[in-house]
Amino acid sequence: MKIEVTLEQWQALIAVVECHGYASAAEHLDKSQSSISYAIQKLETALSVRVFELQGRRAALTPMGKQLYGRAKVLVEDALQVEGLAKQFSKGWEPSVSVAADALVPSELMLDVIEQFAQNHPLTRIEWREAILSGTDEALLQKQADIVITARLPPGYVADPLVTVDFQLVAAPSHPLHQLGRDLSYQDLRLHRQLVVRDSGKQDVDAGWLQARQRVTVSNFQASVDAVCRGIGFAWIPTTRMRTQLKQGVLKRLPLATGGQRNVTLYLVVVDADRAGPGVVQLAKLLQAYGQRLGAE
Repeated sequence: MKIEVTLEQWQALIAVVECHGYASAAEHLDKSQSSISYAIQKLETALSVRVFELQGRRAALTPMGKQLYGRAKVLVEDALQVEGLAKQFSKGWEPSVSVAADALVPSELMLDVIEQFAQNHPLTRIEWREAILSGTDEALLQKQADIVITARLPPGYVADPLVTVDFQLVAAPSHPLHQLGRDLSYQDLRLHRQLVVRDSGKQDVDAGWLQARQRVTVSNFQASVDAVCRGIGFAWIPTTRMRTQLKQGVLKRLPLATGGQRNVTLYLVVVDADRAGPGVVQLAKLLQAYGQRLGAE
């Protein structure tokens, strides 16, 4: 099927509408007024429709013109994006950058960095997926992502620390452990139900203290927070995942004599650093910079 109308003619239509007239549209597009008028005339002839009608001294869109104007906006914006994408590729920018981040990574870190990256590079897609325990090992060893944020560095890998995540041992205020009114021992914990988060990898790795007689395993930290708030059990939970619940008093730190609070350091690894494109490099720099700001707070 032959295309009858050029992008230049659609741009002329858009400019006349948004600049409120032929003269201002010509100035906006740096063209003569006669060339704008001719472009609109050619468009109307090619499509056998009237897109403008005179209302006094002003050219107003016809009902059909309103429909075409909306579609033309999308068409021109798509064309500009295609050109921008091609120019970006010509400079070596990747069409997408993938990140496999340990679920311990604070959401505000990832979201702020993604927002900043997207504002500067809107044509590069970002794929962010969370992993738990050995899930980041697999992403790194099998090169399933361009950037991996992990608490577990496999042998042969070195990386700079990104951020340190604090864990606290908590339970709902009504939980029996809070009613003991004293510092707790691990023997006290063994008598109650523990909430743990399942390894997302195939190795099914365990981490931390897991000696409670009863255990409920969930797939993510949000489910763990929700379960602990309901009084189902106790858990070590990242502080960043439960700030609101701690502030509201629906979760309360358990007074364990030793080990009630622990820290985990997360590392940022560029999986194939020698071949990393500018998108991967830029995203890694943003993550490192934001991680440093979090650490300084």
